[in-house]
Amino acid sequence: MTHILAIDQGTTSTRAILFDAKMAPIASAQEEFHQHFPKSGWVEHDPKDLWATTAGTCRAAIERAGISSADVTAIGITNQRETTVVWDRKTGAPVYNAIVWQDRRTAEYCRDLRNAGHGEMISDRTGLLVDPYFSGTKLRWILENVDGARARAENGELLFGTVDSYLIWKLTGGKVHATDATNAARTMLYDIRKGRWSSTICDLLGIPMAMLPTVKDCAADFGTTRADLFGREIPICGVAGDQQAATVGQACFKPGMLKSTYGTGCFALLNTGETPVVSKNRLLTTIAYQLDGKPTYALEGSIFVAGAVVQWLRDGLQIIKDAAATQSLAEQADPHQNVILVPAFVGLGAPYWDAECRGAVFGLTRGSGPAEMAMAALESVGYQTRDLLEAMSADWQADGVQPTLRVDGGMSANDWAMQFLSDIIAAPVDRPKVLETTALGAAWLAGMHAGIYPDQDTFAESWALDNQFTPQMEEPKRTEKYSAWKRAIKATMSV
Repeated sequence: MTHILAIDQGTTSTRAILFDAKMAPIASAQEEFHQHFPKSGWVEHDPKDLWATTAGTCRAAIERAGISSADVTAIGITNQRETTVVWDRKTGAPVYNAIVWQDRRTAEYCRDLRNAGHGEMISDRTGLLVDPYFSGTKLRWILENVDGARARAENGELLFGTVDSYLIWKLTGGKVHATDATNAARTMLYDIRKGRWSSTICDLLGIPMAMLPTVKDCAADFGTTRADLFGREIPICGVAGDQQAATVGQACFKPGMLKSTYGTGCFALLNTGETPVVSKNRLLTTIAYQLDGKPTYALEGSIFVAGAVVQWLRDGLQIIKDAAATQSLAEQADPHQNVILVPAFVGLGAPYWDAECRGAVFGLTRGSGPAEMAMAALESVGYQTRDLLEAMSADWQADGVQPTLRVDGGMSANDWAMQFLSDIIAAPVDRPKVLETTALGAAWLAGMHAGIYPDQDTFAESWALDNQFTPQMEEPKRTEKYSAWKRAIKATMSV
């Protein structure tokens, strides 16, 4: 048994990747699933799709690797965070669709909480801002709006979990209801300093604490899979939310190290060590990972729309056939045009936190076409990343942020986008050889716990560079372009 199976359950697809004893990916399977948008600003998944694609891709990856389940030592799970699932304790049947992290339906309730003066207390305990992004208000919405849900929850009949917890429950046949500290830290219900669920916040939101999963380290025993799923029971030994798993996969183990993941959204995490740093610039204080009962903290900036803006070009405007086309289009764009796209399709995340504003385009001319729109879409990701990094630098001046940004995720394969990112932040951008750092992080957690992967320091030494992008843009142009972005943000938020 010398392989680790990593489950990477994302916002638009589920992947399973098999890693060998040297932590090299040897086989994978991926399956997209349907997105549900019942109202403006609402985003849902069918939990049955999450489970079906997870089980299916795991089997397919094992088959493609030409091995059997007997060769799989353990499973690691990484997942889209904040997405909220509520299901029946006995049957496993969801009581409602999964409410996705992008969903904004609880914006008014969050505003009421802030206006009532609860924001500071919640932020002190959880490190988070009161925002629809997080799981707590989504869970409350289900209890308040699904017939009979509140009574059933109070009777102990219903369970809550983020996607990792739901998958663990399904994989173990309902024997384990657990999560890890990184996912718990994203619910707006977990006290990240005391390391436990906050009864104060649960009471405030009207959430029965019996619904909540047991919180474990990122590398721990999360039970074993049902024997009938893969032909034998396989231990589940590692769990982390996707951005924290990417932080681990990028070996950002030292304070000051910084990574940014470009998937559906963009998420930058700065390792701040053993002490949680309170942001003065509307960033989040969160848990980067927890090993041996000791949490390592991070500052996080969350961009809601990164890769999703490319999906919008493909599916909404239908000006590209696939994501890769954006690179050639951007290269063809008129460099004298300065089209600015603010992709606030579901509001703006850090450091603005405006749930109500929506997307806008500035600077269009008669000459603006698909190439200019593609360029503006890719540039929007760079601009938003700079917003986050400037806030991080202001928050953590004592020890300093290391100047190099480690990147991963699907969009990091786009050379044009990464060069612009380096240009606009005026710093090197390092892309690793293994772009699947999220899955690698989950695999290392499981493999390390299972005893077949190296310790933290040895793992960090194995990180390998694929390409480094260095700034090429002149400072006057950089300043001009970023100033135009800031004006566009201000105009978008004022509408």
